[in-house]
Amino acid sequence: MKTLIIKLGATGDVVRTTTLLHILRGEVLWLTADHNAGLLSDLPGIEQCKCIPWSRRQEIHGISFDLVINLEDSLDTGEILNEITFGKVFGAYINTDGALTYTADSSQWFDISLISKYGKARADELKLENRQTYQKMIFQGIGRKFCGEPYLLPDTNKGELSGDIAVAPKSGSVWPMKNWAYFEDLVKKLRNDGYAVNYLPNRDTILEHIADIRNHKYLISGDSLPMHIAMGSGIKCLTIFICTSPWEIYDYGLQKKIVSPNLNKYFYRRDFDPEAVTSISLDEVYETVISHMGERD
Repeated sequence: MKTLIIKLGATGDVVRTTTLLHILRGEVLWLTADHNAGLLSDLPGIEQCKCIPWSRRQEIHGISFDLVINLEDSLDTGEILNEITFGKVFGAYINTDGALTYTADSSQWFDISLISKYGKARADELKLENRQTYQKMIFQGIGRKFCGEPYLLPDTNKGELSGDIAVAPKSGSVWPMKNWAYFEDLVKKLRNDGYAVNYLPNRDTILEHIADIRNHKYLISGDSLPMHIAMGSGIKCLTIFICTSPWEIYDYGLQKKIVSPNLNKYFYRRDFDPEAVTSISLDEVYETVISHMGERD
C-alpha cells in the first residue's frame, strides 16, 4: 500500500492531519509546504512516512499510488494528480471541465470549505452548524473511526525559554478577531499570583517553537498553532474562540474552551470588529485558567 497525503498548510492543520499516520498502512509520502517540512521529518515511531517539500514536488512525478488524500483546495495541488498515477483519490481534484471539485466521500469536510459546492456563504453556515471534529470527518471519509489518535510531533532539544505558563496572544493577520484584547492584563494578574509567565517569541524554526511550548506546564492562546502543539505535547491549554469553530477541535482531555457569546455574529469573518475582541471578559478567562491548572490530570 502506498499513499500520498497532500497537506501544505496552515501549520496547525498539518499537525492535526498527522493523526492519519496512525491508521495508514504501508508507505506514506507527504507533500507539504517547505516551512512545514521540519514538522514531518523524523516523527517518532513513524518510519513509513517520507516528507516531500513543495519545492521538490517533482520527486513524486511518475510514482504510482494506491491512495491519494488531497486536503488542499487549490488548483496547483489539484494539478499534481495529473502528474501521477493512482487507484483512488479522497478529497480535492480537477474534473474534466478543469474545475476544482472534491470526491463524494470527502464532502463532509469540503462542503464547509472554500470550494464547497454550496458556495462560501452557505459553507460558512454549515461550518457554524457542524459539531464534528476535523479528525472525525476525515477518518469517516476514508472509512475509519476516529478513536482519539494523538497528534504526532518531532522530538526537540530542551530549548532556553521555560516557565509555568506560555502565552500566545497573536494569531496572525488573516484572522484579526482572534486576537483577544485582554492578554496583557491576564499576564499581569498571573504574574502577580507568582506564576512564571512567558510570551512565546518568534523563532527561526518550528522545532524551536515546539521546544518553547514544551518547556511550560500550561498554554493560553487563541485558536492557533500553539494550541495544537500543546495538545500534541500532552500540555494543558486554554483556548479562546471568537470567530472560528470550537467544535472542530478535539480536546484530547487537555483543553478548556472559552467561546465568545457572540460567535454567531463574528463567525468566520476576516475583518475586524473591536467589539469581538472584548466579547470575553478578563475575569472569565482568569478564573478558568486558575481552575483548570488546579484540576488533577
